[in-house]
Amino acid sequence: QVQLVESGGGLVQAGGSLRLSCAASGSIFRRSTMGWYRQAPGNQRELVATITSGGNTNYADSVKGRFTISRDNVKNTVYLQMGSLKPEDTAVYYCNARLPHVAYWGQGTQVTVSS
Repeated sequence: QVQLVESGGGLVQAGGSLRLSCAASGSIFRRSTMGWYRQAPGNQRELVATITSGGNTNYADSVKGRFTISRDNVKNTVYLQMGSLKPEDTAVYYCNARLPHVAYWGQGTQVTVSS
C-alpha cells in the first residue's frame, strides 16, 4: 500500500513563496515518476510539474521559471518550491506517484494566493 501525504499549503500574498512537500510510504518511490497537479474550483485537474526517477523535470508553461520540483530519494519526499505566486495559482495541489501501470494520489493541500 502506498500513501502520499502532502504538506506546506496555506495562504500567501501575491508575489510570495511556498514550499510543498509530499512524503511517500512504501517501496515504489525511487522507481516512480513523481508529480504535482492542481485543481481550482470549476476546473479540471492539471499538471504542474513532474520529475522522473532519473531527475528529469517537466513543467506546465504557466509555472516555468517560478516553480521548481525536486526529490529526495533518501527521505522518499518530493518537493515543489513555488515563487512569484499569483492569484491564479490558487488551487488544491495534489501529489502523484506514477509507475507504468499504476498511479497513486495524495489527499491534496490547499494553496490560496491573495491579491
